[in-house]
Amino acid sequence: MTRFFYESDADLSALDGQSVAIVGYGNQGRPWALNLRDSGLDPMVCVRNDDSARQAAADGFEVGAIAAADAADVLCILVPDDAIPGLGLARRKGQLTIVASGYCYAFGRYDPAGDQAMIAPRMLGPEVRSCYVEGAGFITGLGVQRDDSGTALARTLAVAKALGGLREGAIELSPHQEAVLDLAVEQVLSPALTHVNGAFVGTMLEMGIPLEAILTELFLSGEVERNFGLLRTEGFVAQLEHHSPASQYGQLSRRGRFDALDFGPIMKAIADNIASGGFADEWDAESAAGYAKLRELKEIHAGEGIKAMEDDLMRKLGPGVNR
Repeated sequence: MTRFFYESDADLSALDGQSVAIVGYGNQGRPWALNLRDSGLDPMVCVRNDDSARQAAADGFEVGAIAAADAADVLCILVPDDAIPGLGLARRKGQLTIVASGYCYAFGRYDPAGDQAMIAPRMLGPEVRSCYVEGAGFITGLGVQRDDSGTALARTLAVAKALGGLREGAIELSPHQEAVLDLAVEQVLSPALTHVNGAFVGTMLEMGIPLEAILTELFLSGEVERNFGLLRTEGFVAQLEHHSPASQYGQLSRRGRFDALDFGPIMKAIADNIASGGFADEWDAESAAGYAKLRELKEIHAGEGIKAMEDDLMRKLGPGVNR
């Protein structure tokens, strides 16, 4: 049975006498450091001697070299997954190492001594800070990969509480489960939705609908994101009542029309490749090659021509309209 964790399950005293360090001071590292400090902890920020180090010092943190993080009882590593193995961090028995993504633990890219855990906010880095300041919190994926000390869960829950990651509840996930789910949204769901959207755009263009109006309906108006906001706060059944009866009937009566289009086998093949570590191997090879394929793909699917079209549309419609 799936377990859930809340603030009542965590006790900050589990970190009494424990030194805490954070590696990285970017999109995740800075929000984590600020939130932990505001919750009464005193994290040290360990980064290279660059702009992030200067920002951390300006924010009032003790700043050390990355190697200094090895001495911390509790270490939160908040840099991109593919950078973690190259940090050269050597942990010891009794220490706890927390990552914000299950990727490295799941696919054997990093295996430090001592306790291993994951706190994965289901929120963009800057919003981790905004939600904390607003008192709202955010949902978190949380799991212990290895518990040598017998205190891994208690200490991990304490960090998650200080972060604000238990205010809306945390769902227990192993790092492998979190990594597969996260990558599957990107590699299974996103391409499928892109294909469906493309077919919809083509159909509407054939019906004589202007492209600008189609893109407005799909995303530019903001209606879709607000509908998803209602899904989050009210659920599908309650939000359905905000739609007109004709809309409700149209949505529900046309369900099943696409059942003959079986996405399942393709989705399963991509997900199996993720779960087996095949994608991790592929990404390692791409990184070693200097991201040549990634640059090529971005040029094809997200190049300057597409950006120019989007910029022009957003000048004409939406929050950035050029009045």
